[in-house]
Amino acid sequence: MADSKGGRGVAGRKTPKSARTGSKGASKPKSKGAGKAKTASRSERTKAAAMPAAAAPIAKEPAAAPTPVASGALECSPLEGRPGAGRGTVVMVEHPHLGKLNLRGDPSDTAFAEAVKTAVGAAPPAANTVATAGRNALLWLGPDECLIVTPPGEQTTVEAALLEALAGRHVSVVDTSDARTTIRIHGAHARDVLAKGCPLDLHPRVFGPGQCAQSLLAKADVLIHQRDDVPTYDVYVLCSYARYLWDWLVDAAKEFD
Repeated sequence: MADSKGGRGVAGRKTPKSARTGSKGASKPKSKGAGKAKTASRSERTKAAAMPAAAAPIAKEPAAAPTPVASGALECSPLEGRPGAGRGTVVMVEHPHLGKLNLRGDPSDTAFAEAVKTAVGAAPPAANTVATAGRNALLWLGPDECLIVTPPGEQTTVEAALLEALAGRHVSVVDTSDARTTIRIHGAHARDVLAKGCPLDLHPRVFGPGQCAQSLLAKADVLIHQRDDVPTYDVYVLCSYARYLWDWLVDAAKEFD
């Protein structure tokens, strides 16, 4: 006989707790899906807590207003905001937005030279010299290459005239106006400032007005054109080096203030 008080059944075995308490005490089976859902939700909460809050967007200053040029286009100078520098013996100023056309062709071809003269006003120049025609200038770059410099915005008209005059010939005309800017430096010590960083011999006996040459200036690639006996030089430099070269020139000129 079972002893209801002792909670023991037949043969003295202990009655399971579930049997003593009945259906109310019986444990309920857990759903596997529910467990996974709880685990997933805990994992998501942990990841969410570990993730940083989204950063607020950084406010940007408005870009400087572009400068209008003769053609009506809008361009910005690489030296925008840098005023002319120097006193008396060394003066610098930027001449931005000059038109620049790279021309290549056979200089020994008389018809080519005549066509260029018709379109630009002057034939391709001799080595390391500059040919001028009105406000246009042709600067020698190599045996079959020269740079045509025009007033701002007029390069498109000159380019069209060249392409018409040279139609059917093996030539190349490329508008490179945006590749370089021009720093004009003049004064009694302008030559001395350039000589500090340029390996060219700029002495008047070998380099004078109407001459040009490609070289390095403070390790930057440049094209130097001497305009007159003052002396005045136009230094053509790639826009990406313009600010560096300007600052170098300002520093080099301090000796002559």
